[in-house]
Amino acid sequence: MTNAQNERKQRTEFNKLQKRLRRNVGKAIEDYNMIEEGDKVMVCLSGGKDSYTMLDILMGLQKSAPISFELVAVNMDQKQPGFPEHVLPEYLEKLGVPFHIVEKDTYSVVKEIVPEGKTTCGLCSRLRRGTLYGFAESIGANKIALGHHRDDIIETLFLNMFYGGKLKAMPPKLLSDDKKHVLIRPLSYCKEKDIQAFADAREFPIIPCNLCGSQENMQRQNIKMMLAQWEKEQPGRSEHIFSAIANVAPSQLADRALFDFETLQEKQDKGHLAPRLDVVQLFDPVAS
Repeated sequence: MTNAQNERKQRTEFNKLQKRLRRNVGKAIEDYNMIEEGDKVMVCLSGGKDSYTMLDILMGLQKSAPISFELVAVNMDQKQPGFPEHVLPEYLEKLGVPFHIVEKDTYSVVKEIVPEGKTTCGLCSRLRRGTLYGFAESIGANKIALGHHRDDIIETLFLNMFYGGKLKAMPPKLLSDDKKHVLIRPLSYCKEKDIQAFADAREFPIIPCNLCGSQENMQRQNIKMMLAQWEKEQPGRSEHIFSAIANVAPSQLADRALFDFETLQEKQDKGHLAPRLDVVQLFDPVAS
């Protein structure tokens, strides 16, 4: 194969990949009504492959969408030692998208609270989330876009099952506990391998997430390896798992707070079974 033929093949493969990602993001936005006319969407940019891809795809959809909405990129500089402060501003300036860099020294707080050798990711994430919520409100953003993809959602399901005793995952759309913020995950239908291939092709200036020196989350890595092995043994299994997350039958589980088992006989006599109406439904896309 000549160089010219190889370049044409690579362009064709990239175009297919880009179309697939745009189609999946567009479908997720439509299915969960993530973005509406006049929305101001704060795109949380970490410097990783997922958030770069999310911003890229959303900017492309913004140009062709039948509705008008704003995008503003926001990165939080948490003052980790060695954080390359120039990378994101330079990239975003070239991109031409409105952006803000929020400086908040959560690194010192995390290091002070978390014992040496313990993972810092949980506390770091909570501190970052609180700061970003407040900043979204200050700039008038009514939607907050996060870069979690389909694999993140599936992994979280098993993490909660195996280590937390809960049947719970990441919803594509979420109303925060304080009812002030709507979080959206436009990459919910996108596979991590597609995102990785897209990021490689686009040559995003990736910033590693291990600057703080925290240990890798071994529980998540174990889940990731388990799912990879399952997929190798039975291709398509992850597709079925994700479909199950969006196709829940509460009466076939055992949560007494979710389903009215106490009056089950009465409901049968009336010819129907119904879940309680006074509780949040499992995997409700807008429930916190």
